[in-house]
Amino acid sequence: MTMEHRNQVVLEGQALEAPAWSHDNHGTRFFRFFLRVPRLSGQWDELPILLPEALAPQVGTEGPLRVQGELRSFNNRSGVGRRLVLAVYAQNVQPGLGQPCNEILLSGSLCKPPVYRKTPLGRSICDLMLATPRRCGRADYLPVIAWGQLASQTRDMGVGDALSLEGRVQSRIYHKATEDGVQERTAYEVSMMHRL
Repeated sequence: MTMEHRNQVVLEGQALEAPAWSHDNHGTRFFRFFLRVPRLSGQWDELPILLPEALAPQVGTEGPLRVQGELRSFNNRSGVGRRLVLAVYAQNVQPGLGQPCNEILLSGSLCKPPVYRKTPLGRSICDLMLATPRRCGRADYLPVIAWGQLASQTRDMGVGDALSLEGRVQSRIYHKATEDGVQERTAYEVSMMHRL
């Protein structure tokens, strides 16, 4: 793969509900729903899907659904939760093939220094923030997590360094202490499987 900027996602899973209105932007109505995508471990990821109104009628909850698009980041202006909100922007939706899928190809540049650490069990982990430009001149800022040997390979990268990867989009539940007590929240990130 060349170092052109790439952001391609293919998911197949089960829609958990019918799409609901999310927002309007430049005369287009956007809808949102969650897609449950199984993992090989038997667990699953529940991923937010954003799509233009024209694609909403293609989303059904009866059978598997295949979604192709891009992983996008948006600024959260509500003041609740993370400042960076991630969603898969659907560009194509069709009935699924009955073969669960969660694949993402990304290329871009690091926009923050990597954060390398070890888990309590001694496994290496590296947190990265990848900027992937859009065609319109904006960029998506996508959190990427690398494990094991990939963590060791990426830990010494610098801001501005190019990175291409293959991975999957995952959801992760965490608990946040707030003034109102401990709240359960969900984070979304890319788990890097291969460096390209």
